[in-house]
Amino acid sequence: MTQKQISHPEGLANCAAGHRARHIHDERRASAGGGHLVECCCRSTSKKADADAALAEWRRINRPARSPRAAPIGAGNVVQFKLSLAEQSQKPERATGGRHGRG
Repeated sequence: MTQKQISHPEGLANCAAGHRARHIHDERRASAGGGHLVECCCRSTSKKADADAALAEWRRINRPARSPRAAPIGAGNVVQFKLSLAEQSQKPERATGGRHGRG
């Protein structure tokens, strides 16, 4: 038999669906389809000449999903002005009162 399962003392990470993974080494030459691959019942990596490359690809394709970023929280002492060209600005009303020296 040309394929052997390699056991890892620390174990392999499960796939995203939770299936157990196994590391297989096909001992044929690379030109004959040999190499290292990591597989479970639902997916597998492509064959690699290097075992570390196959393990790295397994970790990459089964990386846990990222959580969405939280919305930034603005500081309480920041004043935001409405700066939009689409809004119609209202004319400010003139203050009524004295003439302040104007004749």
